[in-house]
Amino acid sequence: MTAPDPVRAGKALGGAAAAILLLEGIAVLFVPRGIAQTGPGLTAGRLTFLVVLAVLLILASGLQRRPRGPLIGSVLQVPMLLTGLLGSAMWLVGGVFVLIWLYLLQIRKELLGSPLGPPPAPPAREDPGPEAPPIAAG
Repeated sequence: MTAPDPVRAGKALGGAAAAILLLEGIAVLFVPRGIAQTGPGLTAGRLTFLVVLAVLLILASGLQRRPRGPLIGSVLQVPMLLTGLLGSAMWLVGGVFVLIWLYLLQIRKELLGSPLGPPPAPPAREDPGPEAPPIAAG
């Protein structure tokens, strides 16, 4: 099944993907508070990893209407899930976000024909024909 208007569906799915990645970036910014109180605590390496991941997720949210946007978002799901190594609650949070992302890719595949392909291009406008000659003021 494909969408009746693939351009509109592509824009809507791009917006949904951007929103998911933005929420993931915000969620990653809450992790340092949780891991600071457990185990070895918040080390410089852990903090750097989390801040870089959050920034990449937020930047990737802005790329979702570009041809490679869904691919970039899909690649960032791996480190998002691996934040579970830093804090056990992130297995659940990261897992939920990965499942939402996979669901979005499935919808994209059904509506646009490809889960990671470029968004459809708008149809070419028809040529309206020759312009009417200007009316002379007289």
